[in-house]
Amino acid sequence: MITKEIIQAQVEEWLKKGDYFLVDIQMDGGDDRIVIEIDCADGVWIEDCAALSRFLQEQLGDELGDYELEVGSAGLGQPFKVEQQYINHVGDQVEVVTAEGKKLSGTLKQVDGRLFTVTTQEKQVPEGKKRPVKVDVDCQFSMDEVKSTRYLLDFK
Repeated sequence: MITKEIIQAQVEEWLKKGDYFLVDIQMDGGDDRIVIEIDCADGVWIEDCAALSRFLQEQLGDELGDYELEVGSAGLGQPFKVEQQYINHVGDQVEVVTAEGKKLSGTLKQVDGRLFTVTTQEKQVPEGKKRPVKVDVDCQFSMDEVKSTRYLLDFK
């Protein structure tokens, strides 16, 4: 019987060939499906998904059994799952949902291990002034403690 670890080892072997990285592997025994998500800073090409699928079929052959193999890219609007996705989006607009359920949007400023910083704008009243002005505020989060972080698509 094939395991997630066997598949992951083979996927990581193939990933050594390029700039792609593994985002997720899902195995559903009830559905007999294996879903592999990969990503790349420059985007994922369908040809590369097909090449990875062929590689896995060649390497694992009969071990795949009756499983349906699906290889694709991590969706652009989907929540980040791995650290490399955060790194690839430094400088981009993101939406963070905190553990308490609060949503905030801002620019992903930096990533340091499992911590990341988002610069948001808040209205604050400067000392001696009557009207509020927008001020940049850095908010630091742990990847393990937020519900989700996703790239904000801008259609402007």
